[in-house]
Amino acid sequence: MTGLEAATDLVRLSAADLASKLASGEVSSVEATRAHLDRIQAVDGDIHAFLHISERALDVAAEIDSRRTNGDQLGPLAGVPLAIKDVLVTTDMPSTSGSRILEGYMSPFDATVVARARAAGLVPLGKTNMDEFAMGSSTEHSAYGPTHNPWDLDRIPGGSGGGSAAAVAAFEAPLALGSDTGGSIRQPAHVTGTVGLKPTYGGVSRYGAIALASSLDQVGPVTRTVLDAGLLHDVIGGHDPFDSTSLLDQWPSFAEAARDGARGDVLRGLRVGVISELPDEGFQPGVSASFREALAKMEAHGAEIVEISAPHFEYGVAAYYLILPAEASSNLAKFDSVRFGMRVTPHAAATVEEVMAATRDAGFGDEVKRRIILGTYALSAGYYDAYYGSAQKVRTLIQRDFDNAFQNVDVLATPSAPTTAFKLGEKIDDPMQMYLNDVTTIPANLAGVPGISIPSGLASEDGLPVGIQFLAPAREDARLYRVGAALEALLVDEWGGPLLERAPLLPAARATTLRQAQGPMEGKA
Repeated sequence: MTGLEAATDLVRLSAADLASKLASGEVSSVEATRAHLDRIQAVDGDIHAFLHISERALDVAAEIDSRRTNGDQLGPLAGVPLAIKDVLVTTDMPSTSGSRILEGYMSPFDATVVARARAAGLVPLGKTNMDEFAMGSSTEHSAYGPTHNPWDLDRIPGGSGGGSAAAVAAFEAPLALGSDTGGSIRQPAHVTGTVGLKPTYGGVSRYGAIALASSLDQVGPVTRTVLDAGLLHDVIGGHDPFDSTSLLDQWPSFAEAARDGARGDVLRGLRVGVISELPDEGFQPGVSASFREALAKMEAHGAEIVEISAPHFEYGVAAYYLILPAEASSNLAKFDSVRFGMRVTPHAAATVEEVMAATRDAGFGDEVKRRIILGTYALSAGYYDAYYGSAQKVRTLIQRDFDNAFQNVDVLATPSAPTTAFKLGEKIDDPMQMYLNDVTTIPANLAGVPGISIPSGLASEDGLPVGIQFLAPAREDARLYRVGAALEALLVDEWGGPLLERAPLLPAARATTLRQAQGPMEGKA
């Protein structure tokens, strides 16, 4: 086997399989890390999943190898490479949240999930591209240029975390960290054929995640298998005293839950709820067909499909796009040109207000400005109760819909998004169409319940990936891992291998200069 073939084999391994080879000494972390860095060098000029590549990745990998040689006790994922969404601050790489206003910003501390990943021996590869301040469903709103879907470079990889999903789908990283405010982990997973999980609100620390909407944001794993998601979730989850919303729960092992799902008879007797208010209208036919086929497979293995009513889900998008902008307008007020970030001085005698206005005009993109204006309006005197207050009442009704549903079913199932990946530029000038792309994912964020998206097949119209979403009661993340792994095992067995094996793999020969017209940040390899 040539060195190139060996490297290709390494990058195609699941995180669990790679971790096993690392633990046995069959592969070193340096070899695994170098293989992924080479893969990034070869294909990321086409994909643009990364904004910054760590200059210390190989050094960190060498440290892990040395500790392993010395007999140190290491975590299950020690030595496995990891991509990090740029919404999470890091001390050794810029943290921009995809925005010009934070270009080059170096944080004095690591986000808690990053610190936990480092402590567990994972090797940060770099920071991934995203819609600016996580506002978007396509990663076209990044100030540093769009990310491309590895299945079709003319299509979007989802958003806001398209960079993390694309990196995992393109075999540039076996694991990635993402954040999910209204579907920003699950919707990219849907369109890239990957696995993405939004944990229960408070189950994973938000400390060090640059805030968009504090009552909605949640950090979670982006992977190629359900087991890999569970392994990463075990590392990053748990109480954090630095996060006032962090739950005090003692969580079970999510990796073990995934293993139980893959080898057990989890589906027999499982009650799966299908929401009657989500008809096929508005969903791409191939998405609906894949969803129904997945449900049929579950039913054939003992699951009971139950139609339930969630009458207020249809108002979720409207409520979300009042609550999110309102919280965003408050959270982004700190970017004032005074304390940190870029500063634009319009003229020598400019006042603080003039500098602030000029800085925000130059530093914020159109989508961020749109949502700040909307949120400020919704919070203004005379409109607070009519808009923001009413949206919070709808949020309560949606939470009650979930409570009522889970009295009758174990999990809810929906398509993870209404369509497959649309073409770059197709919806960027139509915010309403972009917003509706999150219609099935938003309710989970409004209610704080966990949700997972796993690949369910390829749409018949275009051969692009489709995902199925499962939702569970708050604190029942382990249930999602068991159900997700059980269905994944059925589908992979039927397909004869993971869905990503069918993806048109970008040839390594298509290396391009990473500093292209997209304008990647300084320090990218």
